[in-house]
Amino acid sequence: MSDRLLGISALIFAGLMAWLGHDLQAPFSYEPVGPRAFPLLLALIIALCGAWLLLKHWRDAGKAPPTDWWRMALMACYVFGYALLFQFLGFILATALVTVLIGRLFGGTWIRLAIGGLSMGILFFILFDRVLDVVLPLGLLEFLS
Repeated sequence: MSDRLLGISALIFAGLMAWLGHDLQAPFSYEPVGPRAFPLLLALIIALCGAWLLLKHWRDAGKAPPTDWWRMALMACYVFGYALLFQFLGFILATALVTVLIGRLFGGTWIRLAIGGLSMGILFFILFDRVLDVVLPLGLLEFLS
């Protein structure tokens, strides 16, 4: 898949995500940010990345390298598994696991990926749960709290 096609796809996806996420309302105010903020922020980030992909090789008209469909299919399976295991494993462990698995597809080493995955899971948990007050599941780590 070329960068331009991926950029256009990302822009379309971000637009749909913003359109569908704009009307999210909580029946009662349980979080200061509300449910609308996360999909809109994510849509903005996806749109910026899509625009960058679309514009970074604007003058290049070369042929795109062949796509590694197996790697893309595995990544989709990992993300689907992340969604299935998110509640059971909890945010920290599920995020660490999917980070390690996707990192291995790109040739990362086990030690670096384990450190990076755990760091990412813990830091994002602190950011969302403590700073933004978004309730995230602890899963298997529930006994520690």
